[in-house]
Amino acid sequence: MSIAAPIERALVEQIVREIVLAQVGAPDGRPDLVVTVSARHVHLTDEDVETLFGPGRRLTVMRELHQEGFFAAEETVMVVGPRRRMLPTVRVLGPTRPKSQVELAFTDGISLGIDLPVRQSGRIDGTPGCVLVGPEGVVELSEGVIRAERHVHMGPADARCYGVADGRRMSLRVKSACSTVFGDLLVRVGEKIKLEVHLDTDEGNACDIDHARSVELFKP
Repeated sequence: MSIAAPIERALVEQIVREIVLAQVGAPDGRPDLVVTVSARHVHLTDEDVETLFGPGRRLTVMRELHQEGFFAAEETVMVVGPRRRMLPTVRVLGPTRPKSQVELAFTDGISLGIDLPVRQSGRIDGTPGCVLVGPEGVVELSEGVIRAERHVHMGPADARCYGVADGRRMSLRVKSACSTVFGDLLVRVGEKIKLEVHLDTDEGNACDIDHARSVELFKP
């Protein structure tokens, strides 16, 4: 289904805030750690990009992200939940994926009236759906709306340094005016991946990550 619909562009949110902090006093030469706070965002298939933004359209790079090959796109969509509750301007991240997916913080889910399940990104079977509205059309997702579980990306060398493997769990200690320890970070190991923790906006605000004095990644 494709229905032309205008979209409000005034509320363009910042997608990522990258906080690069040395792990103070680390005795084993561990690399600096990047903690990225990801705002609400959408991943789209090629087909859904064309439905929402017009035939032949491809995503336009606005800003490269920390991981090579990933970017915040110029394109945004409206996310509509139950009873016509909506988030008017949600950034699309690229590149495109095999399945479209919406990643929100818990407070976003409350605003939309969606009970968000916590899932690893990409694992969307049985999750709630929503409606996406773009300047050229509408996409109705039957599933794919999640709160992505907190996680840490790392390459094989980083995994050896920390003594962990893909799928294991770690903790992140943030020292700030609101010092916090986040447990159960999912470890995701891949080739050519930079060391990076992903938190959502609720988590980043809770620990005042923008004013953090230090961060430490460790095995519980």
